Amino acid sequence: MGSKLRTFICTGCGIGEALAVDKLQKVATSEYKVPECPTHECLCSEEGRALVRKAVEEDGIDTVVVAACSPRVMVDAFAFDPTRVVVERVNLREHVVWSHPPNDEDTQMLAEDYVRMGIVKAQKSEPLEDRIVETSETVLVVGGGMAGLTAALEIATAGTSVVLCEKSAELGGFAGRLHQTFPTKFPYTDLEPTGVEQLAADVRKNALVQVFTEAQIESITGEPGAFDAKIVTPKAEQTVRVGAIVVATGFTPYDANKLGHLGFGRFANVITNVTMEELVRSGRLVRPSDGKKPARVAFIQCAGSRDKDHLPYCSAVCCRTSLKQALYVRSQDPNARASIIYKDLRAPGEHELFYKHAQQDEGIFLTRGEVVDVSEQPDHSLVVTANNTLLGERVELEADMVVLATGMVPATFDNPTLNLGYRKGKELPVVTHGFADSEFICFPYESQRTGIYPVGCVRQPMDLLGAVSDATGAALKAIQCVRSTARGAAVHPRWGDLSYPSFFLQRCTQCKRCTEECPFGSLDEDVKGTPQPNLNRCRRCGVCMGACPERIISFKNYSVDMVASMIKAIEVPEEDEEKPRVLALMCENDAYPALDMMGASRHTCDPMVRVIPVRCLGSVNIVWIADALSKGIDGVMLIGCKFGEDYQCHFIQGSEIANRRLDNLKETLTRLVLEAERVRVVQLAISDYDKLPAILDEFAEKIRELGPNPYKGM
Repeated sequence: MGSKLRTFICTGCGIGEALAVDKLQKVATSEYKVPECPTHECLCSEEGRALVRKAVEEDGIDTVVVAACSPRVMVDAFAFDPTRVVVERVNLREHVVWSHPPNDEDTQMLAEDYVRMGIVKAQKSEPLEDRIVETSETVLVVGGGMAGLTAALEIATAGTSVVLCEKSAELGGFAGRLHQTFPTKFPYTDLEPTGVEQLAADVRKNALVQVFTEAQIESITGEPGAFDAKIVTPKAEQTVRVGAIVVATGFTPYDANKLGHLGFGRFANVITNVTMEELVRSGRLVRPSDGKKPARVAFIQCAGSRDKDHLPYCSAVCCRTSLKQALYVRSQDPNARASIIYKDLRAPGEHELFYKHAQQDEGIFLTRGEVVDVSEQPDHSLVVTANNTLLGERVELEADMVVLATGMVPATFDNPTLNLGYRKGKELPVVTHGFADSEFICFPYESQRTGIYPVGCVRQPMDLLGAVSDATGAALKAIQCVRSTARGAAVHPRWGDLSYPSFFLQRCTQCKRCTEECPFGSLDEDVKGTPQPNLNRCRRCGVCMGACPERIISFKNYSVDMVASMIKAIEVPEEDEEKPRVLALMCENDAYPALDMMGASRHTCDPMVRVIPVRCLGSVNIVWIADALSKGIDGVMLIGCKFGEDYQCHFIQGSEIANRRLDNLKETLTRLVLEAERVRVVQLAISDYDKLPAILDEFAEKIRELGPNPYKGM
């Protein structure tokens, strides 16, 4: 834009003492013909903000460049209506004066380059469009168990309408099959009713909740704010429009038929913890073989769980379930005995008190061991053989009945639920062990499909109390989604971002890279392979922009041309000046904040490095690296989120995608007789900010060893 641009420079926080501010003003006024470049000793103060406001409100300035502190701080101080005013922040504090020597030639050159890049970016930016679209604020909740009922009631209580879809004839889900649940209050000794019946009644009588039972989702098409869900029941079929979806389909118990080595399916008196719960709930805790009351009940923990051949994970509640069911045995017959054989007994948090309560019951015997065999005697009683890992001895326990503590399998695993009309699949993408979790530590409830929120045991194993808490959080996210979508704003992780991508499809070659690489399934395609954007699914990561070889995808405040122009604005000294230049494209989610933290901690780094923040490494278009090298920049670093089993890019695969693209680029560099070492990808967590100076310095030193870019000056 830049038709009426003004640059403001703050001299506070040490900026005025460390830099020649008059030279920075000259960059703006002489090089870029900015009419005015006022300074202020504290631009974020009321007086400083009034200076900027006056320029916008009285002088008609529509583009503001603020050279001061990091754009990650004082956000509200320099916020204007983004549909009218472009605001660009230049980081002179954390990235220049707090991390480089004051009054030094190289520090001054760094600051001047940042001012150049900031002005160029502002000139290339445009105000965002006020994209108000007609959307639905109704939320679809799929699943009528504890999590689904809680989510529905919380959403309705907040004044938002809900459509609840349950596949069974009755509400309640798995919780409705339980006799009692774990204690939830001090002293954590007394079992409690689940409360699911009352919860279901409250949902049914809430006027804002429409309930469908015996219902299936035949299809879901569209996008956040405008999902069309076709619901089929025995009586009718109808399509409802909803703005967000909460998936609370729960879990199914692990198939005990796969546990023949523990006697299930071979011996009638080997049952699962689910069957045990149903027996007690019915009031008939008896042996299946003969209907007699069992006097000795053995519980085998981790039945198929924490086992690479079955379920490799812990299901979180099995240990407490067996403690609870052991108390059932004792309460129904004071002379009965219960034995629990466990690998590790896990009772997190306050439930340690519950564990101790059961441990102190003289009729409950606990031993750590690995069960190796279950055999049957002529009277149908059982013998459980285990290697006792505490005493190092093999032990044998006689029992009238054996209960297998089987684990949880997410209900969406190999079980169609949503039938999404997405190019990238009909169901939610799953991560570890088939759970539809996002894996984001900082963004719970999110899935890899915008506006669709997995909750409860479909997301990860948890107890009823955890499901209630989880559902409350997901309800809040769903409400946030429908309200943000109504004003055209992103929900996660660029919360409130009003930008969205535009596609110049006249030049599209149908290569399908954007549709294949979009992490969130935002793009469908027609029969020719032309992308079909669904803008409300978009999370504004720009991965599609980085993927496109024709460079036809852009945002009004983030584009291939914009960043390329910023790179070209960097002043590159001649070869004989022996001042190499390194460009660092840094992810705004972890790497750029880490650089801020580095500066705030007063760590120093090589002044030859120029940083441009990017939305995600996946948004980096290879042309930027080509532009940098042809400009004469000596080396390029891409610094982004860690990826792999223990880490995850905020945009799922952005860092991984960038790494793959760079592997291909390095082959091209070699053909051009440019050392592949001139381009490097670095994985960095935000907590590694103290390692950043060494990373930057080491690469800058490597570039010095390689010598000047041979294309410098060409």
